[in-house]
Amino acid sequence: MLEGFYKVRFQVNDAVGRSVMYAHAGKMLGGNSAFAHYGSYHEADGIVTSEITSHRHNEDPNYKSLLGADIATIDVKGSADGDIYRFKGGSPQMPGAVFQSVMTPITDEIVAPVEAVGEGGIVNGLYSIHIRMLDGIDGGLTGVMLLHDGRILGGDAFFYYLGTYSSAGGRWKGQILNQEHTPAKGEHPIFGGHEVGIGFSGSCDAHGALLDATALAGKRSLRLTAVLKLMRPA
Repeated sequence: MLEGFYKVRFQVNDAVGRSVMYAHAGKMLGGNSAFAHYGSYHEADGIVTSEITSHRHNEDPNYKSLLGADIATIDVKGSADGDIYRFKGGSPQMPGAVFQSVMTPITDEIVAPVEAVGEGGIVNGLYSIHIRMLDGIDGGLTGVMLLHDGRILGGDAFFYYLGTYSSAGGRWKGQILNQEHTPAKGEHPIFGGHEVGIGFSGSCDAHGALLDATALAGKRSLRLTAVLKLMRPA
């Protein structure tokens, strides 16, 4: 049964990309540094059929769409191969191109705080997240974050996030562990090669959230800020 948190390697003809994806109760929610991915799936007789929308959240032109469009749809079919799932299909935005993906599970055993979200708390859903380093340090990260009743799952092409939060009255706070699913030292030297613990707090409303955080990467303590935008309620 396709349920749980996965890292994803996908390919359109010869072009390769990576992301994270959470599959649960017929929904798929995930993405990477530039695109949110969301859609549905159903399984019958061992075959999983899925329809996914890829939706740009990062306007940086250096991030190219493998499907040639800021919003694109993908129709795939696949099946289990041991613990992983393999899919194949195509997109109407790129007729004739072959889309393939491999989903490999990531452990996501996270226990949310009791009654984590109260009145005026942050909305469950899939968010884009844009992180900016402070104190004159260049760099940052962009990705996606799935928030649901006190649990955090997310990531991008190199990292995945696991964490917990509590929220009420337009505020939220929590903890995140940022880890690599694909070696990132060459692309992201600040976080690459480390398990990064992050504690944060900030404000939230029906459309998104802000946070200020302190991250411990190796022996370095780093301050950062981030903006979250709701891409898809869940």
